[in-house]
Amino acid sequence: MHRAWLIFALLLVHCTVVDHAASANSSISLLALFGEKALLHIDGEQRLLHTGETSPEGVSLISVDSEQAIVEIGGREEVLRLGFATYFPGARAEPENAWAGPKKVSLWADASGFFYSNGMIEGFPVRFLVDTGATSIAISSQLADRIGIDYTSSQKGLANTAGGVAPMYRITLDKVTVGGITLRNVDAGIVVGAFPREPLLGMSFLGQLDMIREGDRMVLKRRF
Repeated sequence: MHRAWLIFALLLVHCTVVDHAASANSSISLLALFGEKALLHIDGEQRLLHTGETSPEGVSLISVDSEQAIVEIGGREEVLRLGFATYFPGARAEPENAWAGPKKVSLWADASGFFYSNGMIEGFPVRFLVDTGATSIAISSQLADRIGIDYTSSQKGLANTAGGVAPMYRITLDKVTVGGITLRNVDAGIVVGAFPREPLLGMSFLGQLDMIREGDRMVLKRRF
């Protein structure tokens, strides 16, 4: 399996910013900090901004440190902290159909070049590691037990892991969600043990989407 099993996921903490003056709420989430850059989630899109840059939504990154980012929206500066919520007027309102059915998800590579995404397996929230080298979604049995997946009566095989060969059960997941894109009847493997630490988002899911790589950005587009 992919060596990235041993890489810990980036800390993901949300700081929600709500527009009280608009008819629909807008939101900004501080996802991670990288030196002079901040990864923000703005109205459904992930934006990696350098200090001094402004996003297409009109959010300007003023400064960052190890725990917070200062942004400017509508001429007003606000502090976004990891682990704390901030509320203020002036953010852009969401389009009426913003959540009618997401067509794409933007992911940004971390400092090691790996892509992660929030998602759900059978309605259970997880943090996926994108792995185009995996033929299917791979889940540790420890996580499968927490989700409540019944796999022991499924077809059994073997998987190569960072710790050696381990038993694996082949199953079909009813529902898998990544950043708002939901697919049903997705093949997966349950690997007995603690690995992979993060579930691997393999080609049984990715192969049903259009994938576009643009430097540190990966765009997953749903096919309609």
